[in-house]
Amino acid sequence: MNLLFSNDRRGEYPPSLYADQVAPLPPFPALTGKVRADVCVVGAGYTGLSAALHLAQAGFDVVLLEAHRVGFGASGRNGGQIGSGQRLGVEELERMAGRDRARILWDMAEAAKRLTRDLASRAGVSVHDGVAHAFRKPEELDHARREAEHLARHYDYDRIEIHDPASFHAILPSDAYRGGELDRGAGHLNPLALALGMARLAQAAGARIHEASHVEAIDFARDATSKSTVRTAQGQVTCDHVVLAANGYLGDLVPKVAARVMPINNFIAATAPLGPRAAEVLTRSIAVHDTKFVVNYWRLDDEGRLIFGGGENVSYRFPKDIGAKVRKPLAQIYPGLADIPFTHCWGGTLAITMNRMPCFMRPAPNALSASGFSGHGVALATLAGKQMADAIAGQAQGFDTMAALPTARFPGGHFLRWPLLVAGMGWYALRDRLGR
Repeated sequence: MNLLFSNDRRGEYPPSLYADQVAPLPPFPALTGKVRADVCVVGAGYTGLSAALHLAQAGFDVVLLEAHRVGFGASGRNGGQIGSGQRLGVEELERMAGRDRARILWDMAEAAKRLTRDLASRAGVSVHDGVAHAFRKPEELDHARREAEHLARHYDYDRIEIHDPASFHAILPSDAYRGGELDRGAGHLNPLALALGMARLAQAAGARIHEASHVEAIDFARDATSKSTVRTAQGQVTCDHVVLAANGYLGDLVPKVAARVMPINNFIAATAPLGPRAAEVLTRSIAVHDTKFVVNYWRLDDEGRLIFGGGENVSYRFPKDIGAKVRKPLAQIYPGLADIPFTHCWGGTLAITMNRMPCFMRPAPNALSASGFSGHGVALATLAGKQMADAIAGQAQGFDTMAALPTARFPGGHFLRWPLLVAGMGWYALRDRLGR
């Protein structure tokens, strides 16, 4: 099944609130005929747009290919949260990589936030400060206190506020949580607006962007001195370097990457402006995510609309009633909003890895890949694009640091990895429902 065409209409953004709030860019032309480039970038989400932008700024001739529209995938339909750190907490990173490398990874993530905020500013996209982490169990609050102290002492990061149940309830008026933390250094924005803004910046820097240009095959270079050929239905690009930035939509284009990166679906719904009822959701202009394995996440936009994501799915197909999927966890957190109408409901495909850390690879000579951001990709995917651009320009330290992290294959091979993942997710979803 090709996820690029399984759940969406060709060349159209999903029916999201974001797509209604931003002015679309004029369509970029499809690739036709044979062209030559220094670099061909596959996928026009944050990773590919950032790579194209930074490569073009460095003087490379870049062709960027997108099967649908720029920002069509997870980059244009996610929860819009610019989170701190890597997907794993620093204690887990230290166990995986040691204190010194964990600090390097943390500093990279801080650089990712700065880069994303800078690009948003250049693109005229507003960023609101503050992301809260809501805890379902008292022991999670105890762990957060220890980690906040650890971050302040060893990572020079003192932007986290710890809130006991009473003070957290004043921010997030729900009885579902037992306290939380508020990261004042994190932020949130309209994710599609960021993607479109990055596309404008990349085009202005000289990148050649082609939409409606589904990459069907890549003939990778045999060695570092030969060329690669990237083929679409109507054209082909001969290039010195290939950047793979398709994330959950890569499919089987590169089996080495596909074995380590698993696409999964997630769902979001939005309401009309809530007016005074917005205070029933949040009393500060922050975003929130909780500690469920099948995570819930939400925020209020500038007009007071609730944008809420959650609900699991055990098929690559989106459910017929996305709103019903999202309404169930929403009602558990805010019973008073259980019947509130939704104006928009949409789904999207992201990608995860076994250890929830991004998968950076060199799958062939002069080919770079970064994917599997596991729900933490707004900033990290943007940085990944820059790191691949830097590596092509001869500064590979950042890319190589990420590529050195272990990225295991999903068990079960090509045919069994999805059923095994579904079984595992079902087990953790059951634990969520049982409150464990």
